[in-house]
Amino acid sequence: MRTIVSIQPLESYKLLCAFSDGTNKIADTTDYLKGEAFKPLLNIKEFLKIENHKYYVVWPNYELDLSADTLWHIGIDTALPNV
Repeated sequence: MRTIVSIQPLESYKLLCAFSDGTNKIADTTDYLKGEAFKPLLNIKEFLKIENHKYYVVWPNYELDLSADTLWHIGIDTALPNV
């Protein structure tokens, strides 16, 4: 099963993700932030409080999460080596 090796928040609510399968992707989370549950993360200070739990990332203050598979599927491959 694919896991998240590292996660780095970027501008415009994107996440730079490095996965255990060696892929690096940039995942745009703006579609999720349109949902009512994720709206608190529109505050960039809250969005930056992301935590990597390997199989998912979580924003603990709001009990919001996105799975590694979700981030991998919505992500766009990037050529960045070993993020």
